[in-house]
Amino acid sequence: MQFGVFTVGDVTVDPTNGREPTEGERIKAMVTIALKAEEVGLDVFATGEHHNPPFVPSSPTTMLGWIAARTERLLLSTATTLITTNDPVKIAEDYAMLQHLADGRVDLMMGRGNTGPVYPWFGQDIRNGIPLAIENYDLLRRLWREDVVDWKGRFRTPLQSFTSTPRPLDGVPPFVWHGSIRSPEIAEQAAYYGDGFFANHIFWPAEHTRRMVGLYRQRFEHYGHGSADQAIVGLGGQVFMRKNSQDAVREFRPYFDNAPVYGHGPSLEEFTAQTPLTVGSPQQVIDRTLGFRDYVGDYQRQLFLLDHAGLPLKTVLEQLDILGEEVVPVLRKEFDSLRPAHVPVAPTHASLRAAAERAAQTGGTPAGDLAGTGAEADR
Repeated sequence: MQFGVFTVGDVTVDPTNGREPTEGERIKAMVTIALKAEEVGLDVFATGEHHNPPFVPSSPTTMLGWIAARTERLLLSTATTLITTNDPVKIAEDYAMLQHLADGRVDLMMGRGNTGPVYPWFGQDIRNGIPLAIENYDLLRRLWREDVVDWKGRFRTPLQSFTSTPRPLDGVPPFVWHGSIRSPEIAEQAAYYGDGFFANHIFWPAEHTRRMVGLYRQRFEHYGHGSADQAIVGLGGQVFMRKNSQDAVREFRPYFDNAPVYGHGPSLEEFTAQTPLTVGSPQQVIDRTLGFRDYVGDYQRQLFLLDHAGLPLKTVLEQLDILGEEVVPVLRKEFDSLRPAHVPVAPTHASLRAAAERAAQTGGTPAGDLAGTGAEADR
């Protein structure tokens, strides 16, 4: 089980003092959070991709490359790579470059984003969101897996005898998650390729997430990648913790009430009752997170959102200390004890490379054997 944090990189006024960080302060705070995540023993740091205020992470590979140079173990990911408005050629080359710089500590999450105007900014039409996601990702896979690509599609100019550079590290492309909040087509796409499916899981009730993950698992098995319970699933989550739950609620309430995403709507109590947002003690976070397994099954990655809604960096770092010291060690032990031996752990570059080597030796394909199981996949 991989545990980590993801950030959307919002620049939001702190409602308790009226202070708004500069873009530079927010960018550097995100780097500090990533370094702290490794320090406290988390596995993954993931950044979103946005091209509009009040967000700053417009160039994920730039940030992740900087973090790669300052970390040793942390797996670097994206919370969204915009497969609809980015050129697949540029994605292929940028993330292969990052792979080399980070010695393979890279994967990425494909998504369509949640900002409609981004489409025309990059010359696309939002009404083509799903077709763009399908066509662009199909091309991206070919660019990573074929040394020479001839291609013609609907949304970009054709390619003739094209080779993207650099080639993926060890000939093994980064593992891909397909992230979605509400689109069954994306769950289908993830299942078709045998990729991972990441259910954002921060705005919708449990029943919605159960249906989305269930569809992905069913179609994963349909396409022959393994049994439904072997599908690779990740979840998002939001938490705010203090030793006493009453202190957590009191401190977080002004941030919730004024958050651009969910402020001025349902109350904090209503939102925590109807979604996975957990505001309380470390034990409440442990119990709530373990409960996710009841409706999505055994899963491979849990990412928490901590640094949103104007929370000051000092507070976020305190949250990371609690997460690393009191919450994640318990969750690791519990989830590992519950996971059946045939259910794979989360893919890493090492496990993907081992699967490719086995496939080469047997003349088969690594599909369906990408993650490996047990400790072997972690080496």
